[in-house]
Amino acid sequence: MPEALTAADRLTAVRETIAHTAKIAGRPAEGVSLIAVSKTVAADDILPLLDAGQRVFGENRVQEAQGKWPALRERHPDVVLHLVGQLQSNKATDAVALFDAIHSVDRSSLVQALGKAMAAVGRHPDCFVQVNIGAEEQKGGCAIAELPALIAEAREANLPVVGLMAVPPADVEAAPYFALLAKLAKDHGLVRLSMGMSGDYETAILLGATEVRVGTALFGARS
Repeated sequence: MPEALTAADRLTAVRETIAHTAKIAGRPAEGVSLIAVSKTVAADDILPLLDAGQRVFGENRVQEAQGKWPALRERHPDVVLHLVGQLQSNKATDAVALFDAIHSVDRSSLVQALGKAMAAVGRHPDCFVQVNIGAEEQKGGCAIAELPALIAEAREANLPVVGLMAVPPADVEAAPYFALLAKLAKDHGLVRLSMGMSGDYETAILLGATEVRVGTALFGARS
């Protein structure tokens, strides 16, 4: 997308693409939530998207989000904030207090930390279990073989597990990985799928994504 476009232009283009792709898939456009991933983006550069009507945002790090979003939410209290990056167990309480959804539930220790934090804070953000869909050593996410046990443990800990999240391997066709995630979600009675980023969100929508995590297509290339 050309750098000269305004934030509002970029937002309109992405929304139009989502609506068009959803129509091709025989799905309503409102069934796909656009998460504007604002990691490393300064608060002043987020404001144009807020002014253009975007209300769902994603951040990768708890500390970065704490530095930006309390002030932004004073102006726009209807913002819905998603944590889309890895979460350390010792940040669970802060994450529960700030975010409305957490996409990176991927291990037993984090499940237990989140369960305790939710009970203490009195908030219960939606939780997506992250799957290491390509079995990549360097990536977060639970192994496919461990998914049933982790979902069961999360439910036992009273986490509101709503869906699955995954990041396919880079530089390969994403469709088979998205299809596999959709099958895993269906097998476990989960209806939400957090999958698809700036380079592949159209493919993700065709294969059932309910949340797409788009950063570069909205904010431009990151430095």
